Amino acid sequence: MTLLYDHPRFLEHQTGKHPECAERLQHVTRLLDTLGLTARCSQVDWQPLGRDKLEQVHTANYLTSLEQLAARGGGWADPDTVVSPASVEVAKFAAGAVCDAATRVLAGEDRHALCLVRPPGHHALSDRAMGFCLLNNVALAAQAALNQGAQRVLIVDWDVHHGNGTQAIFYDSARVGYFSIHRWPFYPGTGAAEETGTGDGRGATCNIPVEFGTSREAYLQQFTAALEEFAARIAPELVLISAGFDSHRSDPVGSLGLEVEDFAELTSIVLAVADRYAKGRVVSVLEGGYNPPVLSECVAVHLGVMLGAEP
Repeated sequence: MTLLYDHPRFLEHQTGKHPECAERLQHVTRLLDTLGLTARCSQVDWQPLGRDKLEQVHTANYLTSLEQLAARGGGWADPDTVVSPASVEVAKFAAGAVCDAATRVLAGEDRHALCLVRPPGHHALSDRAMGFCLLNNVALAAQAALNQGAQRVLIVDWDVHHGNGTQAIFYDSARVGYFSIHRWPFYPGTGAAEETGTGDGRGATCNIPVEFGTSREAYLQQFTAALEEFAARIAPELVLISAGFDSHRSDPVGSLGLEVEDFAELTSIVLAVADRYAKGRVVSVLEGGYNPPVLSECVAVHLGVMLGAEP
């Protein structure tokens, strides 16, 4: 079984005519139900993440500014990022989901979890919103795992955009390995191969910038070789995936030419790494993917492999 975190409350983050919209999740959940995948998962209850835990990753001033913006009826937290009246509470609920998943998987309740949450998180910095993201879900999950006693956590980010927020939060940490494969040059302008960490975290960041037009085969080869080498160095006890699906060829925001079946292969590669080093423990967290019908197909194959299907 796989733990599945999904809830209608995530639709309450209202963004209007925006790529990161509620329709994304509606398409995903509809297809998972139709294919019978939802019924094959375990579902649990969880609580929004409290301020004390949020402040382990985000500054108090930033959290207060978000809450005040929502209380005023919402607006723009940055030029790309919408805040509606319910958005901040929805974001706390999403953060609670990923932290609950990390805690349960690390404790052995299940080997895998998929968190179908929004708003996404990997661009969110400790002190500001960015790129559709309010709270850095995967960073909060990594911190929750460290709080629970994990010595090392690996974050694998295959979103088409570099997760600048996640990288920055753990850039000087030896306990959280951050691995990103992303389109380059592209938004947000970070993620050069030379960015490898600083201080205690030197060598704990691995960026694989990929030029537009790179073949699918070359992309998968780079991903596999670099991840296997990096994971051997990190030797994680838990693997977190920033699972963005906007590198699909039909994505209107990203695109690196990938097809739906490539996400099955990416999933299989990460699961193999987790089997080798982390007792199979994987928590996947939804990031980008802005063609709702295609996103739903990509998530379906991703979950299918987590549930045991061949890629």
